[in-house]
Amino acid sequence: MRAVLFLTIAIGFWLLPTSFAVAQKKKPGEPKPTESEDAYYKLVTLPLPEGEVLEGGALEMLPDGKVAFGTRRGEIWIVENAFTDNPKDAKFTRFAHGMHEILGLAYSKKDGWLYVTQRCDVTRIKDSRGKGKADTFEVVTDGWEVNGDYHEYAFGSRFDKNGDIWITLCLTGSFNSNSKYRGWAGKVTPGGKFIPTTSGVRSPGGVGFNAEGDVFYTDNQGPWNGTCGLKHLTVGGFVGHPGGFKWYDDPEAKYLGVAPLVPKTKSRIMTEAKRIPQFTPTAILFPYGKMGQSAAGIECDLSGGKFGPFEKQVFVGDQTHSTIMRVTLEKVNGRYQGACYPFRQGFSCGIVPACFAPDGSLFVGGTSRGWGSRGGKPFALERLVWTGKVPFEIHEMKAEPDGFTLTFTKPVDPQTAGEIASYKMETYTYIYQADYGSPEVDRTNPTIDKVVVAKDNKSARIWVSKLQEGHIHQLTATGVRSTEGSPLLHNIAYYTLNYIPTK
Repeated sequence: MRAVLFLTIAIGFWLLPTSFAVAQKKKPGEPKPTESEDAYYKLVTLPLPEGEVLEGGALEMLPDGKVAFGTRRGEIWIVENAFTDNPKDAKFTRFAHGMHEILGLAYSKKDGWLYVTQRCDVTRIKDSRGKGKADTFEVVTDGWEVNGDYHEYAFGSRFDKNGDIWITLCLTGSFNSNSKYRGWAGKVTPGGKFIPTTSGVRSPGGVGFNAEGDVFYTDNQGPWNGTCGLKHLTVGGFVGHPGGFKWYDDPEAKYLGVAPLVPKTKSRIMTEAKRIPQFTPTAILFPYGKMGQSAAGIECDLSGGKFGPFEKQVFVGDQTHSTIMRVTLEKVNGRYQGACYPFRQGFSCGIVPACFAPDGSLFVGGTSRGWGSRGGKPFALERLVWTGKVPFEIHEMKAEPDGFTLTFTKPVDPQTAGEIASYKMETYTYIYQADYGSPEVDRTNPTIDKVVVAKDNKSARIWVSKLQEGHIHQLTATGVRSTEGSPLLHNIAYYTLNYIPTK
């Protein structure tokens, strides 16, 4: 498959902001230096089979410690010995080939089938003869259409709590819906029926679940998307791009009722959300260029502490910046919103799939073809492992009626964490428009009026004047120190304040 010049996801190549801390020597009178990210989360690169092109598209854990690795070139490789201390021990065996742009894998423990989301359908495959190769291929559903356009990707989740697989379907040519259900999300039932559920999808990069089992997907900057975002998928919801409204008239979508109102271009997301009942505002806006440029795979940490102090938080890959971002979510007025934080840079390639392993490590697959990435390699398979050391981080930023509460992974020095001068806040949003992307607009500089550190020194309550509904609230905590004298490993957080809590 030839490399395309058009981009599924907006890309760029400037350097990351300096919020990523680096190790430095301590001078007399200066605070204790912060160690590098590698001191807390070690990156292990697995050597790939020589001469093979394994462009990462999907990952899934299999029984007996094996890993299934699906590629954009339509192959599935089984990786053995992927958890050893020596990555050279990893053994790769090609399990299946001849499929089309694999961007989803889900293993069924009930019957041993491996469900594969490819561009045209969901197919299940199995090694029925026990020879280590897939020999049985069965189409589960092909309830959407493909017309050959380069951009008509299909991303698939693992199984949800009901046994369904969720599918997100890219628009045609990045802008239109020229094939059935392009620009939609839907679910594939255990019986093999595709049910369209949600309109408004543009250019997804991954689909997965939070700790509660609710389904989310990443969408990318472009028409009706001022920046990349993490969006909650609901039955009957609309998530931003009106290009697929024609399919509300299709028989399978009739149960959803009439199409939503068409949003007004040059508006703002929350303005249109108040006007359009079906509109689900973007839960997390990833500030463009500051927190990546191509949001991709989604994974929730359910490791029980094996991955460090971020249990039940969501991790999101970025394809352009070759990074992993961290996300915390909460519900306000019945809708998800929350904050995102830098987490780990330095991967070899642009990240698309991510998958937690039973030992608590995080596998990621990389690819750069047609999309470009900062990592430098054309493809990769890597594993992120917690070293056992707890980094000093903002653990979570939560909204209050008159400000925010910050929790930390380690106790803070109450003097520095209690000083207003240790913090700075600014807000901005993006134009919600039919044009491609948006600059940061509607800037404000709220005043931080008071900070109170909790008695246990693990949190700080921040009172802020003039919170801005619908804005990203960018908080830097440059002056905060731990009780050990260390600055934060990453001193910045971005809260998408769609709704201001009333209590």
